[in-house]
Amino acid sequence: MSNNINLRKGLNVPLAGAAAQTVSKVVVPGVVAVKPSDFRNLVPKVLVKVGDKVLAGSPVLADKMAQDILFTSPVSGEVIEVVRGEKRKLLAVLIKADDVQEYVDFGVRNVDELDAEAVKAALLQSGLWPAFIQRPYGIVANPEVAPKAIYVSAFNTAPLAADLEFALAGEAANIQTGIKAIAKLTEGGVHVSFNGKVKSQLANLQGITAHSFTGKHPAGNVGVQINNICPIRKGETVWTISPVMLAAIGKLFNTGKYDVRRKVAVAGPMVLSPAYIETVPGMSMKDIKAFYGSNEAQIRFISGDALSGANVGVDGTLRFQDNLITLLREGNEYEAFGWAKPFRFNQFSSSHTYFHWLLKCLAPSEYSLDTNLHGGERAFVVSDVYGKVLPMSIFPVYLAKACLAGNIDDMEKYGIYEVLEEDFALCEYVCPSKINIQDIISKGIDTMLKEMA
Repeated sequence: MSNNINLRKGLNVPLAGAAAQTVSKVVVPGVVAVKPSDFRNLVPKVLVKVGDKVLAGSPVLADKMAQDILFTSPVSGEVIEVVRGEKRKLLAVLIKADDVQEYVDFGVRNVDELDAEAVKAALLQSGLWPAFIQRPYGIVANPEVAPKAIYVSAFNTAPLAADLEFALAGEAANIQTGIKAIAKLTEGGVHVSFNGKVKSQLANLQGITAHSFTGKHPAGNVGVQINNICPIRKGETVWTISPVMLAAIGKLFNTGKYDVRRKVAVAGPMVLSPAYIETVPGMSMKDIKAFYGSNEAQIRFISGDALSGANVGVDGTLRFQDNLITLLREGNEYEAFGWAKPFRFNQFSSSHTYFHWLLKCLAPSEYSLDTNLHGGERAFVVSDVYGKVLPMSIFPVYLAKACLAGNIDDMEKYGIYEVLEEDFALCEYVCPSKINIQDIISKGIDTMLKEMA
């Protein structure tokens, strides 16, 4: 397979509100949440109780199915609440952060002198093991199963995605250490995909297999990249990890600290001054009130991008893997005969439904889009609309219908092992039937986990 891959399918959604490349503030959260819901298929075991003092890197949760996988606190402070829901389901562990942060000392170690077992033990003990996402299914990687290879996407093409060149400025040494460490965990090597149109600061990383991708979104999705490099077959396992978490792994070995601080883009049409902040996962959306003011009732708070992120609400938190917060206007109004208006200069159409795309001088380059569906769910018919935006060698419509039917044989046949919900985000966006494709794929994956894993 060529290392220079041009993807002809896809769509860039021109959403307004990109973050300016400046860190406007360092957000020190008053309370941080550690949430099991950030990790698929996790059965959590609480390791702390209210009143316990913890350091950054102290264990808070463990996986009941694999108790050597720990989930640690991103801050030092005091456990103030263990939040439970119906049937005592664990929702979150809340930690009140100290003014001055203290860290567990895991010890500085030279990665070159460590073997695979030592690297694995360090990552498990520190709580950085959940940074690895296993495919199929998008679950936390099983430390007992060696992956075929490990994949990293060094760019993101989602709407308003954080610019990794800016967000990771100064982290090249830590990322290089992270590459050396994770390369010991697989015989298939570490595959890093770069944007073919941009010279990356990470292009000189040693010990990687580099790939170059050009094209529209979802070219930056690691699942799309895997499909075009070496598709996942039944019985195979690969791991993925983000550059942000690679930097955290590097800091673990270089400094001996569990340090998951990161630059997070706060973007979207409802942000007063889009920019970056420096914070930690688990930060409350209320901690960025300066970015949206007092109109929170009109805003959808999304941890992640507008297409595939989680709608967490104003009381929600930044997820473990995310480095983007998107604020959109809630579209609750009904527009009569909207479909019959050929000139709607404030609306973007992927199918050129509105004629203003012909008038380049009048068509805006960015749109302040909201969450309005502009119609309701209707018949799910077979068409090629998904195939036009999904650059993967699978059958998206047939896979979605197999997931609806719970047909495991057909799900396997049509590509369930290769996809996660994010890969179908554009399909959902362009769907003329207003079908929640990502929910359908999610239920299909859950069925596979229940029946096959």
